[in-house]
Amino acid sequence: MMKRKEFMLGAIAGLTFAAAATAGGVIDWPSAAAGPVAGVSGRLAPNAGGSGLAFAPPQGAPLSFADIFSQVAPAVVQIDVKTRVRQPSMIQVPGLPFAIPNPNGAEEGEEGAEGEGAVAMGAGSGFFIAANGFIVTNNHVVADATEITVKLADGRELEARLVGRDEATDLAVIKVDGSDFPFVNFEEAAQPRVGDWVIAVGNPFGLGGTATAGIVSAQGRGDVDASTPYTDYLQIDAAINRGNSGGPTFDIYGRVIGVNSAIYSPTGGSVGIGFAIPAAIAKPITDRLMRGEAIERGYLGVEIGNLAPYRESMGLPENTRGALINSVTPGGPADRGGLQAGDVVTAMNGEAVATSSELTRRVGRARAGDTLRLDILRDGRRQTVNVRSGTRPSETDLQAGRNGAEDLETPAPAQAGTAVAGINVAPLSAALRQRYEIPANVNGVVVTQAGRGATQGFQPGYVIFRAGTAPVTSIADLQAAVQAARAADRDSLFLMIWTPRGNVPFPLDLPKSE
Repeated sequence: MMKRKEFMLGAIAGLTFAAAATAGGVIDWPSAAAGPVAGVSGRLAPNAGGSGLAFAPPQGAPLSFADIFSQVAPAVVQIDVKTRVRQPSMIQVPGLPFAIPNPNGAEEGEEGAEGEGAVAMGAGSGFFIAANGFIVTNNHVVADATEITVKLADGRELEARLVGRDEATDLAVIKVDGSDFPFVNFEEAAQPRVGDWVIAVGNPFGLGGTATAGIVSAQGRGDVDASTPYTDYLQIDAAINRGNSGGPTFDIYGRVIGVNSAIYSPTGGSVGIGFAIPAAIAKPITDRLMRGEAIERGYLGVEIGNLAPYRESMGLPENTRGALINSVTPGGPADRGGLQAGDVVTAMNGEAVATSSELTRRVGRARAGDTLRLDILRDGRRQTVNVRSGTRPSETDLQAGRNGAEDLETPAPAQAGTAVAGINVAPLSAALRQRYEIPANVNGVVVTQAGRGATQGFQPGYVIFRAGTAPVTSIADLQAAVQAARAADRDSLFLMIWTPRGNVPFPLDLPKSE
């Protein structure tokens, strides 16, 4: 099931997430107080102190984290990767009306060192999770690597191979040959609280062997990254920078409670907002990867969003909860099962669905071929739709599908159209369909003039195909929906709009008069 964040027409929020995985140079580990790996083997079991609260710091904390760092740091490794960057075969020279061959580029089908493109270096972090050389890291650290080198705390460098990876949780497992490596364990039983101390250890900017400390700032951050829809992140304020990706987040007793994955940063550097994949999510995934299993999830073939921002404009009761279907993948499981854009999924297999994340994760737990019974709201009425689950494609394939459409350039208006609630629209004719390259399966009324004021962002060629909870097939349908919303004393009207980028839900502010 594909998922994207809701966005207002013509505008996408400019938040910057700095995935902490591509540091530059490779630098020797500093001579920190960490004990050497040589002579240290087996499971590292730091002293958890006396009885008390599961995450209560031992007496004297946080005066120093030195003792706990020296016990767990031997299990943390620096990961250096090499990737190939393919050069284009043709380049455009400013001033020339044609492209010329790139002397450094690769011809179609060319192989060999010169044809594979330039070598790019990257760096990240990881940690031993078993004595026989299994290492946990982030998927984005090693996903495109042609060579992986692991540098241990004692300075040894070992070649590693990729065992398995899961794009949807940004987790990966690599392995080095050998035995008796020092390793640490995930802590699944005791859950950290907001305010508990944490220590992040890793390889920021290629410096290696670096520890930072902070607290758990928040839990359940599920909307950090649309490409990892199955992860509710821990938010921590321990400094995380580029190169920390894949390193462990420890609690005060040296138990791994998370895998550092990303930061929020307007500047590209740490501003005290980091995100770690919780141990409860990381452990079962990495266990399966260590066994050589592929991570497969159920799939509907829809793009969804939360209902809450549009509930009022749809005229639904305040207590209505669910996931809004923005679009349906043609030929996918949902399309074959009869789901439509504009449907609101309120339950799956008898269990209520409150948010789009809930639906995504429940579908993800299904197996290919399972029957998913979905309770939906359509045209103001409750219905039940049965969909046979497929197998979710890779996140790379899904993202390619999301980015496949180009933005529409704004041409001159084809005709004035009819003004409805501040938008000029016209019936969808064959000429307009051809002019704006509107697919044959899209029906509704066409926007003929770019919007202004409350309708800013509407472009000629956009198609309004739902208004409120009903389909729009004519201008009269749209006018009736506007009149019904005003009669109900609503300030906005829900629209579902086709654009070249995909379907967009939009609460249209209703002017007091035309």
